[in-house]
Amino acid sequence: MSHSIHRRTFLAAATAALATTAAAPAAWAAGASPGRAPRITTAFALTGDRVYPEGIALDPRNGDVYVGSYADGSVQRAVPGARSAEVFLPAGADGRATANGLKVDTAGRLWVTDSTSGVAVYDLRDRSLVARLDVPDDAPRFVNDLVITPDGTACLTDSIRAVIYRVTPADLARTRGGRAPLTPWCDLNGLITPRPAGGFSLNGVTTDGRHLFVVDMPVGELFRIDLRSGAVRRVALHGGDVTHGDGLELAGRTLWVAHNTSQTISRWRLTPDGGAAHLEHQVTDPSLQIPTTLVRDRGRLLVVRSQFDKGGPMGPGTPEAPFTVAEVRGL
Repeated sequence: MSHSIHRRTFLAAATAALATTAAAPAAWAAGASPGRAPRITTAFALTGDRVYPEGIALDPRNGDVYVGSYADGSVQRAVPGARSAEVFLPAGADGRATANGLKVDTAGRLWVTDSTSGVAVYDLRDRSLVARLDVPDDAPRFVNDLVITPDGTACLTDSIRAVIYRVTPADLARTRGGRAPLTPWCDLNGLITPRPAGGFSLNGVTTDGRHLFVVDMPVGELFRIDLRSGAVRRVALHGGDVTHGDGLELAGRTLWVAHNTSQTISRWRLTPDGGAAHLEHQVTDPSLQIPTTLVRDRGRLLVVRSQFDKGGPMGPGTPEAPFTVAEVRGL
């Protein structure tokens, strides 16, 4: 399927979501006093005036942060302490049209999803392409986010097909230096709320080592998937929902959610079995600029400011220069 068709599909879904969300002033919710409100600043700037960033990944070995561009597929890197990022993988490298979900695995490889096709894997030492795995047919797809489980398996969401693809270490070893198909591992079509043909559903995904947690973005539901059996359960949400939920970040039983068009970051507490989650706090602030995803680094959240609504895939306009990644403390 062509790149332009994917962008039209994304535009239709994103514009509908944006239309349901009024611009909100900064708000600190769920019982916190004003003196304890999170602090939102800028962590670092990105290079380029049409970046429209979407994905972010942290290399825990050295603190390097990688940010992907939805607009052109480039990936930028910010080293610890840097006030600006530099291009690490150029636009269009290896045929990438977009750079959505990003993750660094324990072997020092960077995984980069391309919504139009699949996922590319790079060796961070020399930036070489290790493997590429693509959806094998031409039907509509939107390969979106991914997570790496403790055994090195990559799990990827498809927002249009409502399936999760899985790439095991053995799959990657067989593909090394070449290409292979992405195959669905878990199909949620019979469980999620029905949606129009081509409409978005699954987006952000994270793991506690035993389960995957994946958000149904337009409906605001969260699902738990057993990594061994593939059994799926809807997570009972108390105190709120995860509507417009995009990126997820999990540490222990604490779950953070980036709600894109509602300009919100929320924090949840999962029960020990992951079957329920309780909203603890959230912050809504226009300075988040359509937050698409986030990663936790040394007590702070690094949040991607996509500006998708300013000349990007959500509508016309002019973005503020430069594009930046926000730092959120106290949430």
